[in-house]
Amino acid sequence: MLLPFVAAAVLISLAGTAGAQIPQSNKFWWPDQLDLSPLRAHAAESNPYGKDFDYAKEFSTLDLKQVKKDIEKVLTTSQDWWPADYGHYGPLIIRMAWHSAGTYRTLDGRGGADGGQQRFDPLNSWPDNANLDKARRLLWPVKQKYGRKLSWADLMVLAGNVALESMGFKTIGFAGGRIDEWEPDKVYWGPEQKMLDDKRYSGERNLAKPLAAVQMGLIYVNPEGPNGKPDPLAAAKDIRETFGRMAMNDEETVALIAGGHTFGKAHGAHDPNKCLGPEPAAASVELQGLGWENRCGKGNAGDTITSGLEGAWTANPIQWTTQYLDNLFRFEWVQTKSPAGAIQWVPANNQASNLVPDAHDPKKRHAPIMFTTDLALKFDPSYRQIALRFKENPEEFRLAFAKAWFKLTHRDLGPRSRYLGSEVPAEEFLWQDPLPKADHALIDAKDIAQLKSKILASGLTVPELVRTAWASAASFRASDMRGGANGARIRLAPMKDWEANNPAQLARVIQKLEAIQQEFNRSQKGGKKVSLADLIVLGGSAAVEKAAKDAGFNTAVPFTPGRVDATQEQTDVQSFAVLEPTADGFRNYYRKDHFLPPAEALVDRANQLRLTVPEMTVLVGGLRALDANAGGSKHGVLTSRPGVLTNDFFVNLLDMSTKWNKSASQEGVYEGRDRKTNELKWTATTVDLIFGSNSELRAIAEVYAASDAKEKFVRDFVAAWAKVMELDRFDLRRPAGAAGSTRSTD
Repeated sequence: MLLPFVAAAVLISLAGTAGAQIPQSNKFWWPDQLDLSPLRAHAAESNPYGKDFDYAKEFSTLDLKQVKKDIEKVLTTSQDWWPADYGHYGPLIIRMAWHSAGTYRTLDGRGGADGGQQRFDPLNSWPDNANLDKARRLLWPVKQKYGRKLSWADLMVLAGNVALESMGFKTIGFAGGRIDEWEPDKVYWGPEQKMLDDKRYSGERNLAKPLAAVQMGLIYVNPEGPNGKPDPLAAAKDIRETFGRMAMNDEETVALIAGGHTFGKAHGAHDPNKCLGPEPAAASVELQGLGWENRCGKGNAGDTITSGLEGAWTANPIQWTTQYLDNLFRFEWVQTKSPAGAIQWVPANNQASNLVPDAHDPKKRHAPIMFTTDLALKFDPSYRQIALRFKENPEEFRLAFAKAWFKLTHRDLGPRSRYLGSEVPAEEFLWQDPLPKADHALIDAKDIAQLKSKILASGLTVPELVRTAWASAASFRASDMRGGANGARIRLAPMKDWEANNPAQLARVIQKLEAIQQEFNRSQKGGKKVSLADLIVLGGSAAVEKAAKDAGFNTAVPFTPGRVDATQEQTDVQSFAVLEPTADGFRNYYRKDHFLPPAEALVDRANQLRLTVPEMTVLVGGLRALDANAGGSKHGVLTSRPGVLTNDFFVNLLDMSTKWNKSASQEGVYEGRDRKTNELKWTATTVDLIFGSNSELRAIAEVYAASDAKEKFVRDFVAAWAKVMELDRFDLRRPAGAAGSTRSTD
């Protein structure tokens, strides 16, 4: 009776090695085909907790103090299968938390701790994340205990805080609210096809946008120096570029490096090429998701191999001290190699050769080490000045590291209104894009109707109002929850001067809307006011309703007041500069310095706006009909009735009486001519034509071009428009326990 089961087992085993019959994607056959999969990722159906799962509500039931006690117990209980260095897992857990958050980059807001992406390929198998699979396995009992109440994304960051606190450091707080994702993000990590390759630079070491790390598979920089060259000053340039693209200035960078390297050690006991098995993504099934199996010595403890560098920076690697900075400036450092062959530095003349205890053998002592990137803090003039100041002022150093650590681990979580828990710091930081609290009564339905009438009677056109509202709201990016209409920052530097926002026209629109705002607010009693942020969105809504009515359909655009107006002092010009669009296909705007081709840039923008493929499609068609292009360009405005919400874009795009050819005079522009007369009818861009060229987009375009689709088109456009207008309205769905929350979850 056992034979059939044995045979089945053999067949299953053979099936895994005989070449499975896996269908090829269309990208396999046509590599240049537009990829729409980012707009279909992270579907609610992928969440095993279900689409109605309310993580904030679950998190609010946690006893955070008990959770931290449970984590600390894990940190101080060494396991035979992966013994703790110095009897404490704190340094390993700090590295895990750091690397979870450290993928964040400012240029597109992607990466970071939110989502718990370190659990998935490729991040879980990056060389720089070697052995962090063990860190997460150590924390599994805590995750298992609290289940749905504590996401992996929150647990990794919280565990990093507990690790610091358990080793004598005082953090400034912790905010929960990171929601686990269930599949890898579709993120461009670089052009390389091999880990640790470097093909992302051009010219004089110009790092390609939007990347931040220097090599594929690294979180930050090469610790041995650029491409392994042990040059501290060259390393300083890489550090400044990379940390800068991760939102850190020089002071924050020094604090993070010096603070982080106060703890723990590097691991390079043997040659990894001779000892290590494959990373988790390539490891055999019996290893159950663990990678880097070590065949040398014990395979762990004193034989551990991670970065290939070997040693600790301080004499007490599990205690917060200033020893890192003391040692950095106390000793002259000479180049040497680790047992694994990696370049590192030790004190000259065998100084301090017995300063550092061994992590596992009490009979052994070692010299402290430094990386080439550590020495950058000593030799780069700016870094040196900051490091010396920190060395002489330990409390300033502690506070700088505490603030930089909080920023590192919370930068991609978004505004404070998303923060959960009892340990949220009271202090607001400029990098959080703070907003004032609404301290007045809000407008009601009667006021909204009155204000719409005044806006439409002001002389502002439908295209002007639509462009302004779109420019304001569509500055949002879901990757780090920044931008959006709330705050009316479109009237402030730097947004008011962005080319895509038509600065001259924008100034006129804002001036008229401000006049309406002031007149309304002066006339009210009882403290009722309308914010400019609300008025900008309301103006767009009024314009869309008028355009729909002109097309023959009465519709109401959903609108909820409650936005506030930020001040220039609450707006970091340099920080907001990275939000400037160099491509916005919804407005047919594209600059040659954008890092993606036009159609791919449209999908990327739609992804940042959390749009589905149909929503992206209907918005492009509607915005073209509304004549909402940046700069008033007529490319893609395939209608004889601009400013009217019709489905003309799709009807005329799919009209076979038009033949399209590249323009001989304008790069990136196409001319649509009558097939019989050759008369010029339209001009368009790649972004426009992709809706007729790409088979998937054409299928949706055909829906909206149908004779019976006029009303559906208007209805779908209004729904998608309202969605974009409220992407940053975290106040409407503020969870119980959120910072500043005064009401329960909706």
